[in-house]
Amino acid sequence: MSAATVSPMPVAGIPAARLPELLQAMPKAELHMHIEGSLEPELIFALAQRNGVALSYPSVEDLRKAYAFTDLQSFLDIYYAGASVLLKEDDFHDMAWAYLLKAQEDNIRHTELFFDPQTHTDRGVPFEVVIKGLSRACARAKTELGVSASLIMCFLRHLSEESAFETLQASLPYREHFIGVGLDSGERGNPPEKFARVFAKCRELGLHLVAHAGEEGPAAYIVDALDVLHAERIDHGVRCVEDPALVERLAKQGTALTVCPLSNIKLCVFDKMDAHNLGHLLEQGLKVTINSDDPAYFGGYLNQNFLETFEALDLDAQAAYTLARNSFEASFVSEADKARWIAELDDTFRRFAQ
Repeated sequence: MSAATVSPMPVAGIPAARLPELLQAMPKAELHMHIEGSLEPELIFALAQRNGVALSYPSVEDLRKAYAFTDLQSFLDIYYAGASVLLKEDDFHDMAWAYLLKAQEDNIRHTELFFDPQTHTDRGVPFEVVIKGLSRACARAKTELGVSASLIMCFLRHLSEESAFETLQASLPYREHFIGVGLDSGERGNPPEKFARVFAKCRELGLHLVAHAGEEGPAAYIVDALDVLHAERIDHGVRCVEDPALVERLAKQGTALTVCPLSNIKLCVFDKMDAHNLGHLLEQGLKVTINSDDPAYFGGYLNQNFLETFEALDLDAQAAYTLARNSFEASFVSEADKARWIAELDDTFRRFAQ
């Protein structure tokens, strides 16, 4: 179901003054969040001390000041440096748990977390350490927080497809701990077709398939992600507007775009928030969702992304409902779970409309 066909809710009775409260209170899913990108400077320093890792920054404040990026690559450089403190299973658990606590605060009912095993295995950290720490936090979140969490393993596109195959092979003994694979890291010079064979293998294994495309890369990368990789969702995808036929196709197919507004501003995809095309994408009937990407680095978790986007683009309660419902419909969960969360979403809007 595309955004254009989402059933209308009784939003007319919701005053504009209550919209910020509604955005924060409504149940939602987050489908584009890199767990390594939730590593706050305070936790980086705590883990560095725990593991005896020397950092290049003398204080939390100095590290936070370094979060000034000019493009995707300048961000990735510090992102990988921050990950150097992750060495033990408890480190991965603690990182994920810190995010999942924030997810509960933001009324996230379900989250699908990206993780980058090559960032860690290339440093000598075994795949088993990574996956066990993350999956333990996800299981704990369901029982203690009421937050559903799944893992999506991403391949780093600046590395070779051979490396991706090695990572896939290492992951197979832990297949029950993740639901799909993705493709992330620097888009420039790393087109989707570079990973055609490994994605074909993942498809044979029954894994869900997603891919970053159309952030810094052109609209053609979105087409290739769909046709070559058979991606079920497109992560980012904001440059689809460069190809009207692609926009029409995405709307017709109901292919979800996991858009990350604050990330797009921080990495200069758009100059400022009021220039973002998210509102236009909704108007075109695309199944858009809002997500936080790498919240520790980009200035906000999911609710902050909603609040700043809605203020800058002057979006209304109907857009809020559409975006939240899209997030559940685009998630890789059972139809029963989708229906349950959408019913809760409907109840929330009815309560605000009274």
